[in-house]
Amino acid sequence: MIERTDPEFVRAACGDGVADLVVENAQVVNVFTRAIEPRSILIMGGRIAAVLPDGSPANARERVDAQGRLALPGFIDAHVHIESMMLPPSTCAGLVVAHGTTGLVADPHEIANVAGIPGIRWMMEDARNAPIRIWFTASSCVPASNLETAAATLARDDLAPLFDDPRMIALAEMMNFPGTIAADESIMAKIALGLARRGRVDGHAPGLRGRRLQAYIAAGPSSDHESFTAEEAAEKLALGQRVFIREGSAARNLAALLPVVTPANAHRVCFCTDDVHAFEAAEDGHLDRVIRRAAAMGFDGPTAVAMASLHVAEHFGLHDYGAIAPGMAADFSLARTTRGDWSDLTIEATWVEGRLVARDGGCVAPCDTLPVPAFLRGTVHLPSGLTAASFAIPAMEGIPARVVGIIPGQIVTKSLREVPKVVNGRLAADPSRDLLLLVSIERHGGPGRVGVGLVRGFGLREGAIASTVGHDAHNLSVAGSDPQDMLAAAKRLAELGGGQCIVAKGKVLAELPLAIAGILSDEPPAAVARRQHAMQAAYESLGGTLTDPFMQLAFLPLSVIPSLKVSDCGIIDVDAFTVVPLQEH
Repeated sequence: MIERTDPEFVRAACGDGVADLVVENAQVVNVFTRAIEPRSILIMGGRIAAVLPDGSPANARERVDAQGRLALPGFIDAHVHIESMMLPPSTCAGLVVAHGTTGLVADPHEIANVAGIPGIRWMMEDARNAPIRIWFTASSCVPASNLETAAATLARDDLAPLFDDPRMIALAEMMNFPGTIAADESIMAKIALGLARRGRVDGHAPGLRGRRLQAYIAAGPSSDHESFTAEEAAEKLALGQRVFIREGSAARNLAALLPVVTPANAHRVCFCTDDVHAFEAAEDGHLDRVIRRAAAMGFDGPTAVAMASLHVAEHFGLHDYGAIAPGMAADFSLARTTRGDWSDLTIEATWVEGRLVARDGGCVAPCDTLPVPAFLRGTVHLPSGLTAASFAIPAMEGIPARVVGIIPGQIVTKSLREVPKVVNGRLAADPSRDLLLLVSIERHGGPGRVGVGLVRGFGLREGAIASTVGHDAHNLSVAGSDPQDMLAAAKRLAELGGGQCIVAKGKVLAELPLAIAGILSDEPPAAVARRQHAMQAAYESLGGTLTDPFMQLAFLPLSVIPSLKVSDCGIIDVDAFTVVPLQEH
């Protein structure tokens, strides 16, 4: 991209030179004023040289007639885990750019939990082949806590060299908020690193309020994407944090949080997806989908665009991005609405650095994935001696047991109590009451622990659902009614080198291989989408009631999201931040 101070660029800006491209007859969304203005966009060397009133003289080698379409600044996802799309960065970029997203702020802590710093560096190198801009944040919590077992542990000194790359723009979400509030020495060292190298630490504090929240913010995190009530988001905004409203596949917080946004505080609010499935991004959209949903709730379209672009860029100090204005990177899209109704916003074409990279719903730029190194394959190692009996732990008849209660559309869970079914002194599933066994199996060749509990909310009448995508340690998670089916599912995923599958009566009904670190596919996005649809159909055929069962399953081991979870260490009371027994007298 040309420098702002290049004489040729400046001459083109004032009309004395010849630009590369002019996009004429566009309705430019001005994210500074929230106005929509008839303008022409003059582009030179990948930057916007001028934004001119329509009809102004504009010397350019190429001309594009926008025909009255909206011109939107390129969207930037404020916080995303690329791995949740189960595709490498270069490939996932081809999906989102077709929906107007030209930038991602990615936390690679999923691959870091499986492959450490080498995994992060592979992701960063692969991202160089993406047709969009991918910035990174240094994964601060690998593992997320000492209540789950990852394949790697990253300390402050492991993370420090990552900041030598200018694409590393912050310390990633500090998920261990109990440790932060307790001023744990290792956590304080990481926060100090992020503040010293980039002046920026992302936050992660679900449900935190009052003095504990103030202590967390005082320690350094300046953003948060985990609010799930309006009151929580309003408190964080009032205390100076920037709130990222998350609308992903598992966690959908837009409806709850959007009413908090006002003209006075909108500049402190951004949009993010956090975790989104590839098929949903391909079929329903990415940040354009969030803008449409906001508009359907009566929210102002240009303000929503600013929350998906300028506000993100301002937070992360990305001064060349987020707006259609002189000197900015020429990252933008052309879109249409029906009679100004933003709830049907459709992205028709996208440019990055003034180059057309997507049109008519598809990427037209190369998205070549790097070769996958051997250390990222064959990462599923089941404990020796694993049998169906490993899932049938001792239990007492007539005594209430802890049950993880799924909340559809959320990654927080309920902490329920139910009298369990007990067979021969062992815990058993009870599908008639929607109570399944929930198991987390350490799969990194470490201690080989197996955590067992109960879960309500999947709705399965029979069979098992299994995945090696299990945030954040990415152990092997299985929920099911029959220990034999659960064992068969686990063994199938080991054979695949990782993935997701559904098993009933000993037969694999559907599967999605994830051969890269057990969390990413090396198949094309269309093949991944077909497999995901097949698994959803198989799940529903067994009585499943969730719209996204695998994304919900993926968060059930995560020990830093309230209220009750099951990791390989056992049943986790997240509020107390400790392992708790299945039953208590």
